[in-house]
Amino acid sequence: MGDSAIKRVVITGTGVVSSIGVGRAEFLTGLRSGHSAVKPISAFDTEGFAHAMGCEVVGFAPEEWVQDTDLDTLGRATQFSVSASRMAVEDSGLTLEELGEHDVLIAVGTTDGEARDLDTLVETELHAGPAGMSPQLAARVPAGRLSAAVAYEFGLSRVEAVTLPTACAAGNYAIGYGFDAIRSGDVDIALCGGADAMCRKTFTGFYRIGTIAPERCQPFDKDRKGILTGEGAGMLVLESLDSALARGAHIYAEVLGFGLNCDAHHQVAPDEDSIANCMRLALDNAGVTPGQVDFVSAHGTGTRANDVTEAAAVKRVYGADTAPPTISMKSMLGHTMGAASALASIGCVLAITEGFIPPTINHVETDPECGLDCVPNEAVEARPRVVQNNGLAFGGNNAVVIYGEYTGKRR
Repeated sequence: MGDSAIKRVVITGTGVVSSIGVGRAEFLTGLRSGHSAVKPISAFDTEGFAHAMGCEVVGFAPEEWVQDTDLDTLGRATQFSVSASRMAVEDSGLTLEELGEHDVLIAVGTTDGEARDLDTLVETELHAGPAGMSPQLAARVPAGRLSAAVAYEFGLSRVEAVTLPTACAAGNYAIGYGFDAIRSGDVDIALCGGADAMCRKTFTGFYRIGTIAPERCQPFDKDRKGILTGEGAGMLVLESLDSALARGAHIYAEVLGFGLNCDAHHQVAPDEDSIANCMRLALDNAGVTPGQVDFVSAHGTGTRANDVTEAAAVKRVYGADTAPPTISMKSMLGHTMGAASALASIGCVLAITEGFIPPTINHVETDPECGLDCVPNEAVEARPRVVQNNGLAFGGNNAVVIYGEYTGKRR
């Protein structure tokens, strides 16, 4: 395929379910104000844990968004993915009739799928035996429902529904999958992002390896103590530029390129060389030089290992003295697992369209081993034109997406 056949890909809709806001407007307000909604976890019994703070979604009414599916047939993560998808489609200005006239891709990244329901099933079997299990609950567990339920909700038949389980980089993997599908002409429209719900399994796993912070998440701070688990969904409408222009759609930003790699270096420890290589792959794919990037949205978990390793990789690619501001939205959102890089992607798009750089909150003193400008505590007014969003996952699954201001010109 020659370059002339490669389609440009733009973002025309966003949908958000998060602890700091539901919907684009609330999410934007939360990011600009450096809001956090940390509170004691209520999703499961936390007895026995020395600390159990998290970033849960509260006050969310899925019935406002899930209109054509019985809510009782959907697990919490799937409720998130369907609701965020509905918001994104409405934001794009597409009607369901128009959507149904196209070949559509739905790609949802996740870490846990419906592990929250799986926890419930396990507890039921332990206490009541298999006979006590609810068939309806069991039917909600398959992770593929996170994407398939979106297709069902919208009544789509010309659709590919894919759920990508690449852990904490899964949102970026899904966006990259949609980007490739549109760029190659396989589809004109893709609904892409990630979703996860708070569950005991993942919280306990992170707790057992000593990476859950007692009170707050402090990425790049010298006294950081780990992550706070979160939940939510971020879904984006990706569309070919030709399709968006033909229907007069509002264009938020352009997806310029992405990079993926998997080093399989270690089950949980990040690898500096691999992360740096993934950033270079993304920049090369986007046709962007390091000097053009206005800020980096880091994976930025707030763990000892991730932040030092990621910061070193950023400085290797951008230069120790010339690295752009590097921020972590997890300081506000907590670690939303498969939704993390999708929500951060929407944050990047809003930063481009609204003219600001989101802050890294809870910051007291930058760790000298990190040595980056993390935009501490308060958003900065700016005009970012090109932004890099990192997603790094266990097993060495890395995914980096580059977003740019839509100018009408090919870069």
